[in-house]
Amino acid sequence: MHENPSNSALKVILSEAKNIALVGASSNRNRPSHAIMQRLQSVGYRVIPVNPNELNILGEKVYASLLDIPKDIPIDIVNVFRRSEYTLPIAQEAASIKAKTLWLQSGVYNEETALYAQHQGLNVIMDLCIAVEYSLLIKRPLPA
Repeated sequence: MHENPSNSALKVILSEAKNIALVGASSNRNRPSHAIMQRLQSVGYRVIPVNPNELNILGEKVYASLLDIPKDIPIDIVNVFRRSEYTLPIAQEAASIKAKTLWLQSGVYNEETALYAQHQGLNVIMDLCIAVEYSLLIKRPLPA
């Protein structure tokens, strides 16, 4: 059974990250992924949106998949806003691009995905909101 990293490990992951690929990004302001992307950008992360149905979100070019992100943009965290059953191929792409962490948002949990990603050397966080954890652990509340 997967266990998320400790709070101190999460704090290190969030503190050291610079580039976050957000899978399931949306230009729809009513979608949680849009609000989270905006919040993460506001505290200095570069957020690279991934969605095959979008072109540009919050000033960033959108890529159809993680594999389409230019190789000169190292991805620290792959933050996933997709249903649990769709996460294994995302983990495979995350491993392929040598991302450091696979972060599945609140409500997203898949043991098979976690095992695969861990065996590929990724940190795995599941069923946690990256924005909430940032606010709790980094002690700089994200703007609403």
